[in-house]
Amino acid sequence: MATHTFKKVLLGLFILTQTVTGSTQETKHPQPVKKRPNIGMSYNLVDFSPSFPRKDSVYGFSLMYWRGISSKLDYSLRYNGIFSNKNQNDIISSNRMSSEAEASLHAKAFRDEKFFNPFLSAGIGIGNYRENRWEPYAPLGAGIQINLKSELYLIAQANYRYSFDEKDLPHNMFYSFGITKSLWAKKKAEIPVVADRDNDGVPDNIDACPDQAGLAALQGCPDRDGDGIADKDDECPDAAGPASLKGCPDRDGDGIADKNDKCPDVKGVARYEGCPIPDTDKDGINDEEDKCPTVFGLARYQGCPIPDTDGDGINDEEDKCPNLAGVRENQGCPAIPEEVKKKVSIAAKNILFVTGSAKLQTSSYKGLNEVAKILQENPEMKLNIDGHTDYVGSEEMNQTLSDNRSASVKEYFVSKGIDESRIRSAGHGELEPIADNKTAAGRQKNRRVELLLSYFQ
Repeated sequence: MATHTFKKVLLGLFILTQTVTGSTQETKHPQPVKKRPNIGMSYNLVDFSPSFPRKDSVYGFSLMYWRGISSKLDYSLRYNGIFSNKNQNDIISSNRMSSEAEASLHAKAFRDEKFFNPFLSAGIGIGNYRENRWEPYAPLGAGIQINLKSELYLIAQANYRYSFDEKDLPHNMFYSFGITKSLWAKKKAEIPVVADRDNDGVPDNIDACPDQAGLAALQGCPDRDGDGIADKDDECPDAAGPASLKGCPDRDGDGIADKNDKCPDVKGVARYEGCPIPDTDKDGINDEEDKCPTVFGLARYQGCPIPDTDGDGINDEEDKCPNLAGVRENQGCPAIPEEVKKKVSIAAKNILFVTGSAKLQTSSYKGLNEVAKILQENPEMKLNIDGHTDYVGSEEMNQTLSDNRSASVKEYFVSKGIDESRIRSAGHGELEPIADNKTAAGRQKNRRVELLLSYFQ
């Protein structure tokens, strides 16, 4: 009888699967947030023995009702029918079916739209077994829900059923494989008919330009220049341009639309209406950085010409006396009058020393005082003192003597109040003769101190 009943259960499951599958051939709808009421049927195996499978395992079926509490938590109610097995007479009386009722909670890993969804189960149940005794138990286990299509599920479970009265009902394992389907199909949404006056495929209720054929991407508005900006928002609808310039082109890429750019082919700035910053004097320095914008100049002078501080017509870079007007022949310094040169020359010729020493003879003072006076009256002037000897004696001795004599003359001018920084002295020994050292007259000429006034050294 159990075999006959088992075949009936299998046939019932097949018919239920075909019926439920056929009923789902409607338009697919989005999965609800939580499971709507489902009914289903399953094929079961119950093993009351410690090992599995055994020949005395019993079989049955379930009628199931499932419903969601939340997106990941369901509850179920089920009726189980368990058939007797001729080898199993200890729990279920032969030639009868035991009935069970269960209520369980199922915690799912995912929402129902997932194809493969494992879950854990826990519940409470009661069964009517031999001698019409009712025994309570608690099913605890896990299962897998497979989403065949919208609201049609295959469900496989394995539960350990804990008996509250192990003497009359041993702990047991319960295995189930079944299918459930929603009690009703979701109604198809009715799509209202909306007019499309311009026949552009965009309904008038969402068409921003209902009387002009346009593009769906632009809410039904046209775009003549194809720049992605609707003509109604495009300040240059017949010339493509970026949205940042309201659809107008910018040939030179300076961020100023050509229609507002006075120099559309040259990058410029807005304050000059799209033109570059001007350079009036064409010296390569724009007027905003040029301190002399109308006069050609140099960058190192911030756009101004090389200055001529003393106004003598010789720029400061070429002028040895930039703060003192002079002449080009004297490198921008004033020309020294001939009468002054003559006085200095006479004074130099009358510079005499005690023989073999650097001590000045008193006869030298008159001429040196006149030169000192000239320096005092012309504070910009400088003085070069150069000492020379004849070739009598060693070269080293003559060099030392010429150094000392030129230094002695310098010390004299310093003693007269002339700043030391204005005087340069140097000895040249016997290396620069101006006459023949072989004659007494020549040697006398070579023993000399030269004085030279200048405005630079």
